[in-house]
Amino acid sequence: MSTFERYLTLWVALCIVAGVALGHLMPAVFHAIGSAEIARVNLPVAALVWLMIVPMLIKIDFAALGQVKEHWRGIGVTLFINWAVKPFSMAALGWLFVGTLFRPYLPADQINSYIAGLILLAAAPCTAMVFVWSNLTKGEPHFTLSQVALNDTIMVFAFAPIVGLLLGLSAITVPWDTLVLSVVLYIVVPVAAAQFLRRRLLASGGKAALDRLLATLQPLSLIALLATLVMLFGFQGEQILAQPLVIALLAVPILIQVYFNAALAYILNRIAGEQHCVAGPSALIGASNFFELAVAAAISLFGFNSGAALATVVGVLIEVPVMLTVVAIVNRSRGWYERGTRSDPAAITRS
Repeated sequence: MSTFERYLTLWVALCIVAGVALGHLMPAVFHAIGSAEIARVNLPVAALVWLMIVPMLIKIDFAALGQVKEHWRGIGVTLFINWAVKPFSMAALGWLFVGTLFRPYLPADQINSYIAGLILLAAAPCTAMVFVWSNLTKGEPHFTLSQVALNDTIMVFAFAPIVGLLLGLSAITVPWDTLVLSVVLYIVVPVAAAQFLRRRLLASGGKAALDRLLATLQPLSLIALLATLVMLFGFQGEQILAQPLVIALLAVPILIQVYFNAALAYILNRIAGEQHCVAGPSALIGASNFFELAVAAAISLFGFNSGAALATVVGVLIEVPVMLTVVAIVNRSRGWYERGTRSDPAAITRS
């Protein structure tokens, strides 16, 4: 884990300060950035999101889909959590906390937007950071790679319908044309471009050429993420200064969702008799979010000034420290986990 990734929360906090200050000092600049749109797609953000996402997607080898059957129990558990549990549990937590318990303490005109942001955050499983989390738990690398490749494939088809369904259930107007356009711009096209680059590089220069490109792009990806956050907080600065409690309140359902889904995936893998090296990354993939996509989709659907954009950024703010605690729990509970699988002879035979 790089120093930058380890201290991502600190960099995000600095972006909050920088964004709020710049938004106050240079409102005309941020207004110009916010108005640079075509078909409700903000062009500066689209460019930054591509810089964020493409390096991550270049790492994915879709040939790993052929390995899915090798760890089918872990794959099945993770798919269940990612697509049948996490988006719906987050929507329920959003309705409970933001829509009911915290409603008196939040801006009334942003309640639905906050809930929408939480739904967007949970509707796409993480693509990049899960490789870091998996490595920290000594996870099975082939499982992690095949699971991420499968999730990315599913995301192309499932992201828009799930988001549309949950927004509709929340009585939030669904701009379907913008939602579909966001999927094309931020999932379909980047995946196609990344895989084209990957294959060309491997064909011409092998893995060494691929590694050199990733080493060049990775810093640009992180800079693009921070630049996006500075812009977001530049637009959100007035609201944050007026109600600084908002960020803490939005963090509550996100924290509960992370721990709930990680624990459920971990326990289901234990019941299924899966090995710990698969259960660890399964729990982490089940808990983490593709926050870059969520931020981009929130801006496209609801705008820079929306509560949805702010809610997705809170996910970025707490991602690293929260996931590191999940890593620690998975590592420290290894003995307990393996005693459970050893007690089931059939599970040992299946493994």
